[in-house]
Amino acid sequence: MIWGVEEQEPTTVEEAQEMLRAAFAAKQRVAFAGGGTRLGLGPAPKGVQAVLRSSKLSKILEYAASDQVVVAEAGVTLAQLQAELGKNGQRLAIDPAQPERQTLGGIIASNAFGPLRTRHGSVRDLIIGVSILRADGVRAKGGGKVVKTVAGFDLPKLMCGSLGTLGFIATCTFRVHPVPEATQTLVSQGLSALEVNAAAAAMRAQQLEHGALIATRTAPGRFDLAVRFEGFGKGVEQQVKKARGIAGLVIVDDQAWREHAALLSAGPTRLKISALPTQLSKVDSALPQGRLGWYPLLGLGFVAGDIGVDAIAAARAALAGGSLVVEEAPSALDAWGAAPAGLALHQAVKNRFDPQGLLAPGRFIGGI
Repeated sequence: MIWGVEEQEPTTVEEAQEMLRAAFAAKQRVAFAGGGTRLGLGPAPKGVQAVLRSSKLSKILEYAASDQVVVAEAGVTLAQLQAELGKNGQRLAIDPAQPERQTLGGIIASNAFGPLRTRHGSVRDLIIGVSILRADGVRAKGGGKVVKTVAGFDLPKLMCGSLGTLGFIATCTFRVHPVPEATQTLVSQGLSALEVNAAAAAMRAQQLEHGALIATRTAPGRFDLAVRFEGFGKGVEQQVKKARGIAGLVIVDDQAWREHAALLSAGPTRLKISALPTQLSKVDSALPQGRLGWYPLLGLGFVAGDIGVDAIAAARAALAGGSLVVEEAPSALDAWGAAPAGLALHQAVKNRFDPQGLLAPGRFIGGI
């Protein structure tokens, strides 16, 4: 059961439409789920009476390797898609935790990401088309099979981070990238926050093309900095040679990325932080407890551990100008903090897509 409700698992998009039509006729409140890895993000939807789960919508519908475009149903897991793309030396360049459970629809709806966001952006930068089912079961489409489209709402991007409050994601279209010929990880240990900032600035100044860059807290005020280079063998070799003159970076294995993947699904409380990229010291001071992973070029990070309500409130006050989102917690906490200035716009979009407020009510920011 999800949110105390028995879930329905349609095997086709048409079945999902029929289920939504029936729920709409009965004025039932409906929520959606995929692999169930991100259900802790946001409050539980209020008074939900039906849950549609996409896990059996697991077909890869089209794949044009030469065009680097793939179309899949929302219940396809990331691991399943990567295995299929890998047969042609390609991949979807996102790496959230638990790829064997994370469905494509869930990744879109929760805007999940991992270290590859440093190089390739988030799912918003890779999705180019989507089809959704509205609350009344009517199917709507947006985008296409080319990167640039115009007219109306940018539906693919609008679905990213929507948490099922605007519609049921049925299918999605992505542009894909080649699997890198070579990868290499370098690490520098025991850096201060200022040294992490200086190293990131030096890499940027040398125009290094890192696939991923993370700083992991090992002690109060001390961090290990890991960078991964990807691409053609000779190119990676040249990048590594340049990078080894920065902050004492040395070649290591991929352990840093495995540890970071574990952090992305850790608990009992997990927070997502955003601040200016140079404010690592501020984030470190605001949240001294727990494991901290920080993306120095993006100003994004995660903290996981036994973090109480008072500590979260104090961190939000200290990070004024940034944000703190509770992604996972053992009990109900204020997931979002203060409502954003654009809340009225969020509400207006919700009203256009779901005027009766039947889809995952209360789960989004501001109680939307």
